Amino acid sequence: MQTSFQPAALLRPQPAGSESASRNKPNARTGETDGVAALAHAPDNAPAVRLLTDTLREATRRNASDLHIEPAESGWRVRLRIDGVLHEIATPPAHLRDAFITRVKVLARMDIAERRVPQDGRLRLATSPGRTEDYRVNSLPTLFGEKLVLRRLDALPTDLSLDSLGLDAQQRDAVGCAIRAPHGLVLVTGPTGSGKTLSLYCFLNLLNSESRNLCSVEDPAEIQLAGINQVSVREKAGLTFAVALRAFLRQDPDIVMVGEIRDEETADVAVKAAQTGHLVLSTLHTNDAPAAAARLLDIGVAPYNLAAALRMVTAQRLVRRLCTACRTPAPHSAAALRSAGFAEEQIDGWQPYTAKGCAACHGIGYRGRVGVHQVMPMSDAMRDLIVARAGTHELARQARSEHIGTLRDAALARVRDGSPKHSPPPRSREQYRYTSPCVDRHALPMARCRSRRKP
Repeated sequence: MQTSFQPAALLRPQPAGSESASRNKPNARTGETDGVAALAHAPDNAPAVRLLTDTLREATRRNASDLHIEPAESGWRVRLRIDGVLHEIATPPAHLRDAFITRVKVLARMDIAERRVPQDGRLRLATSPGRTEDYRVNSLPTLFGEKLVLRRLDALPTDLSLDSLGLDAQQRDAVGCAIRAPHGLVLVTGPTGSGKTLSLYCFLNLLNSESRNLCSVEDPAEIQLAGINQVSVREKAGLTFAVALRAFLRQDPDIVMVGEIRDEETADVAVKAAQTGHLVLSTLHTNDAPAAAARLLDIGVAPYNLAAALRMVTAQRLVRRLCTACRTPAPHSAAALRSAGFAEEQIDGWQPYTAKGCAACHGIGYRGRVGVHQVMPMSDAMRDLIVARAGTHELARQARSEHIGTLRDAALARVRDGSPKHSPPPRSREQYRYTSPCVDRHALPMARCRSRRKP
């Protein structure tokens, strides 16, 4: 980002539908006209407008997922989250802080007079001719002013598939069986920012067809998917996950996606929906796949209902890729590699790489991220353990006995692979359809999936 503020085109909200007709109507909260903020016309604030323009362009150029605008006692800073890690960019002039924050709040349709409570907003900007970007904005009052976080809402990748998620061949087969089943509960677990929502969007994209009614409830719906009925949670109006899920069941759905299972009511409705002929996809915050069952039991789901409904649990993380343009070999001793978890036969004649940094990766040494996954189909033995209210450790031991690798195993496999290998071309929905033996039987799917798993 240039701190000299070279002339740049002013960012203006992108008109949508009938919004342009009311562009010049006064805003009751801000006192400004909708669509074009007064900051764009005030000479004293033009540097703040150009600073915002340059900051957003820098975020786009470096493919940042979030922008953090953080006030301090004697200044402020702007940081970009790139591949999961925050990086500070050039220090902006201190006197532009308030004008910069106000400009963002005006564009996001937030109340510029309210600085005491957090606010949420959303904006769509034309950053260049023919290119628009969506941002989700959240403000937080701190000791030294309002902190803003802008989340870039990118469109779904054109090559979104099970292959692009980072699943290996065995995991792709198991996941394909689970999401092609006529009913059941499929859970994607992991911490915030681990790519769970993108995985669910991938599943929905594969299942989206004219013959199916797909409904999703999210908080909020970040990316619009054609052909899917999406609902955003509005708790102040009484529209919660559980309320929306109950409404879905009266909408004749085939597949239901719940953004997150947070409480007993949502979990109970989701499990019962999975038992009554619907495929339910959802997320849960647990450290690994075996902990998901214990978490749902702790929430209050009946063990026999959970054992009957749960079809598969996956856990995932996002790890940074080494930049292939500048990575360098990093010799390690055999003892160090063994202590990291590599088997003896895996370290013979092999050495890992380390990050260096170059112009292609902006000096970071990493470029892009890839998912590591733990895929755990539900077997009869695991269902028996769930009915008996077994703990996480017992389920993990059973998963090990069924040759289900851990997240650490998946991460070590990625390190062992080195540079990402060329994945086979993603299969289309037509190629997935009716080719799996897991489509028409309820008790047989997971057994057949396990029969293909190498011992």
